[in-house]
Parts: sequence; structure tokens; C-alpha cells
Amino acid sequence: MIARATSVGTSMRELAMDHTHTHEKIDLTYAVGSRYVPQALVDLNHFLRDHYSGLVGHMDPGVYDIMHAVRVALGASAPYQIISGYRAPQTNERLRTTRGGGVAKSSLHMVGKAVDLRIPGVPLAELRDAALELKAGGVGYYPGSAFVHVDTGRVRSWSG
Repeated sequence: MIARATSVGTSMRELAMDHTHTHEKIDLTYAVGSRYVPQALVDLNHFLRDHYSGLVGHMDPGVYDIMHAVRVALGASAPYQIISGYRAPQTNERLRTTRGGGVAKSSLHMVGKAVDLRIPGVPLAELRDAALELKAGGVGYYPGSAFVHVDTGRVRSWSG
């Protein structure tokens, strides 16, 4: 973790996450001003790896910007709970054919542009609405599975 800058006007973007499958936790500064912190991106790629296969993908830092902006908009202090980040194509295909739908054939998870998440104590509908207000990418609402999908693809929304 990077120490907080003392100069006025330096914006630190931070994320805290707990992974629901691996039970790992991460809390770090991933960007300072307009620059991403290279080691933080490496750490986040590993944290958001395919938890089925262990394969590490390259996540789009724009996903972190969306997550940070949503958390700020909500005034949330609890860490995100991560359900899924990067997904290897083989994992995606297996889930798509065994889960009875709900997993896209061309999922943005496979190219590191999507994450499924929730924030404890924040109603799922409020999390969805905050993500939708950003108009920064796709937002999927899955109340039956208790998560919201956010991605850096084109602006769109759906419920599952």
C-alpha cells in the first residue's frame, strides 16, 4: 500500500475487496492522480484471477475506476465482496453450459473488463442505481444471486 500523499490536490483512488470464493482480502491504493500504480494493478490482477482455474488475466483498470466511483457515490466504507472477476474462456464455457443460462458466450469477464460484486450493508438496488448513474459501461442486476455486474463495455443494463 502506498502512503498517503501530503500535497493538497493529490487524489488517491483506493479499493478494498474481499473475495467470496478464495476468502482473500485486498486493500490498496491503485491510482494517484491520473496515474495507475503498476504494482497495485499486478496485485489486483492476481486477486481477481479465475478462482476456478487459478489463471491470472489482465483486468481493465477502468473497472477499478467504476468501482471507486460507485463506492464514493454511495458513501460506502465496507469492502466490496467479489463474486467473479477475470474468467478464462474454458471456465466461462463450462459455466455457460452447466448453469442453465446466465453466463454470456462472449462475456467481458474473459477479457478482464467485468466484475460481479456487492457491498455489505448497501441494498443491491442502490448499488445498481449508482453504477447506472455513471453511464460508464454495462450494469447487470442479479437480485436472486445477490450481486451486480459492472463492466467497461458499452453502456447498457439488464436484469438476470
